[in-house]
Amino acid sequence: MRIFSKGTLRVFWEKYPDARSALETWYSIIDNMSFQNPNEIIRYFKAADTVKNNRIVFNICKNKYRLIVKFEYQYQSAYVRFIGTHKEYDLIKNIENI
Repeated sequence: MRIFSKGTLRVFWEKYPDARSALETWYSIIDNMSFQNPNEIIRYFKAADTVKNNRIVFNICKNKYRLIVKFEYQYQSAYVRFIGTHKEYDLIKNIENI
């Protein structure tokens, strides 16, 4: 899948270096695979949760951080919609539209 954008992840791990390894692993798996539906992604990321509008919430660093990604399976694209601390994630009111 093509991921938009690694730069967003890089900026985050520069601020929170402990997230780098987990985000690089996540990126490598998504980048090197082809997924047809959310269930296929959840098989690799057991702690991830699906939400409406093709979004999946990933737990990063044992739930210390959260990553929300919108997937467009027909185009094999993944869009980083949010990366932040769990506290910042808790402030989101409408995850399916982020």
